[in-house]
Amino acid sequence: MICRGRVVIVTGAGRGIGRAHALEFATQGAAVVVNDIGAELDGSGGSASPAQEVVDEIVEGLGGQAVVNGDDVANWAGAQRLVDTAISTFGRLDVVVNNAGFVRDRMFVNAAEDEWDVVVRVHLKGHFCVSRWAAAYWRDLAKTSGPEAVDARIINTSSGAGLLGSVGQAAYSAAKAGIAGLTLVQAAELGRYGITANAIAPSARTRMTETVFAEMMEAPSEGSAAFDAMAPDNIAPLVVWLGSPLSRDVTGQMFEVEGGKIGVAVGWQDGPVVDKGARWDPAELTSVIPDLLAQAPPPRPVYGSGP
Repeated sequence: MICRGRVVIVTGAGRGIGRAHALEFATQGAAVVVNDIGAELDGSGGSASPAQEVVDEIVEGLGGQAVVNGDDVANWAGAQRLVDTAISTFGRLDVVVNNAGFVRDRMFVNAAEDEWDVVVRVHLKGHFCVSRWAAAYWRDLAKTSGPEAVDARIINTSSGAGLLGSVGQAAYSAAKAGIAGLTLVQAAELGRYGITANAIAPSARTRMTETVFAEMMEAPSEGSAAFDAMAPDNIAPLVVWLGSPLSRDVTGQMFEVEGGKIGVAVGWQDGPVVDKGARWDPAELTSVIPDLLAQAPPPRPVYGSGP
């Protein structure tokens, strides 16, 4: 019960990883706002049923507290309503887990403007809108009641695609990379108000991954005692711990998580440098750049680019 008494928003909580987050937070004592618009994998359509099913499971199955919210996380007013739902229903807000998203996979040369816009909107703008309204609430609380009154968490969802890139997912990769940068800024700016910000890059079986990485995501055969490393509920323990008071001193980090493995992703760092002490002539760089690259560690390959 490491989150007893805390109030948590989980976006995209109707299915998959988000659903597992919501259930584990409830198991650990939190009241949960289950946000989901019930869209299809490509973002089309909508239904309240997935979110309501999770709420029913929390309330009836776990004896916990939960409420449905069907607002669009990337809509400015909708994100405000989502934050207000937590405060008006449960009297407070402690944790935001930004998880909502969908994909429109396309090779870059075939990508359309509208596909780019909707993917970046739901992932990057969706993270911004909900976190921004939550942060404003926590800042005002810190100013009126003192910073000790706030012990808040923002937990963002990036991806290996955001850290390394993924063939056929230019918009998704760019949005997830943007989330990594956003997390660093949130951590740097919001700590003074008692808010931490961290991100995860999860690998699990979801509607987004089970077709693209079908073999990798395959579940163990029925009746097998093997650990299902790609089950989406394997991601929740780290997220719930990050949402608890126990993670107070952890901020600005990117965690990679898959099955029973948890790792810390190390971001961009300064590499080899050469300084001429004067302006370069472009032609001189023909010998300089290859030498710099030879000194640098080789980058990890983009997902889907080959062995």
